[in-house]
Amino acid sequence: MIVRTTEEITGTDRDVTSEDGNWTSKRIVLAGDKVGFSFHETTIQAATVNEFHYANHIEAVWLVEGEGTLQDLDNDVEYELGPGSMYLLNGHERHRVLPRTKMRMLCVFNPPVTGREVHDENGVYPLIEEPA
Repeated sequence: MIVRTTEEITGTDRDVTSEDGNWTSKRIVLAGDKVGFSFHETTIQAATVNEFHYANHIEAVWLVEGEGTLQDLDNDVEYELGPGSMYLLNGHERHRVLPRTKMRMLCVFNPPVTGREVHDENGVYPLIEEPA
């Protein structure tokens, strides 16, 4: 059984911030936990533009706080998001998140993320070794 709190993750190598400071992600469950998925709490700052592409992962996102827009860049579709919204990226869609207010979301990745990966613009998620 694994029991963790976000407070104990804060300030550790499981607490990841994007290079531009637009988002933070607490990596609550990672590949090393050996449950077949990873689980993150991600916060995206208001009034930012955030483009994502996960070429190697399927991601499910549940928005628990905040409002904004999700743009599917591959299919030219836009969705309004608010608390209780869920979206599933099952086709590795390139997407943009435009928060009007600070967004807090719970994210599940399959296959699981291994650690501090931060995607690049080509959608490559480098597989890095778990710290020993």
